[in-house]
Amino acid sequence: MGQGEVDGNVSRIRVDPRHPRPDFYFARLDGAHESTMPEAQAKTRLLLVDDHAVMRHGLAAIVNEEPDLVVCGEAEDAVQAVKAIAAAAPDIAIVDITLKDTYGIELIKQLKDLRPKLPILVLSMHDESLYGERALRAGAKGYLTKQEASKKIVDAIRRILRGEIYVSDKLAGSLVRKVAGGNDQGGGSPVDVLTDRELEVFQLLGQGLTVREVAERLFVSAKTVEAHREHIKQKLNFKTSSELLRFAIQYTLQEK
Repeated sequence: MGQGEVDGNVSRIRVDPRHPRPDFYFARLDGAHESTMPEAQAKTRLLLVDDHAVMRHGLAAIVNEEPDLVVCGEAEDAVQAVKAIAAAAPDIAIVDITLKDTYGIELIKQLKDLRPKLPILVLSMHDESLYGERALRAGAKGYLTKQEASKKIVDAIRRILRGEIYVSDKLAGSLVRKVAGGNDQGGGSPVDVLTDRELEVFQLLGQGLTVREVAERLFVSAKTVEAHREHIKQKLNFKTSSELLRFAIQYTLQEK
């Protein structure tokens, strides 16, 4: 590729002509930080995927204070994330669950298809009781809430890089009970019975999108969305689509 500009949102990829690969990668996407630190070549590179620029900047400030860590790229949606994975070659990705153009769980699956060995840490505003297990099943190696990010993000990153799984004691206990065949009841969400795709459709309906708008967002047909809606309605024991829609709206508002 060489020095110079790259098409799209990814730009300014520096390549040292003396080496077959860049000595430092940095995918600059929509206001991302640019670094000129020569010592970055020895650091572990992180990609931040979050649709809030303030959150990305705050995380970058925390991470870049560590002597062995550096944010090599930022992305605000799935399209940018895929481009940054190719351009910046991160050692670990930190991904939000709620993005503008896709459901974070689906993005995790996509990134794992592209880079099967890439460690992914989920950083979300949502409680792990709803998304923690789903994120791990999708291929993530850890789950951290944004409320705890400033205190625990570095520890979570380091533990995942060591090959460990990072979750709270509460989620770890719940997973152990499930593996052991225990009857883990209480505190569960009514939408736990939904598949990842059904939950995505449920949330989009709860945001006020029509069936056609959901179909366009997910790149599927309206009939497919209607089929998902019918399955959701049956699983949640609603008789009409109107009842389901009211519940979806209320549930989505509570999650914000």
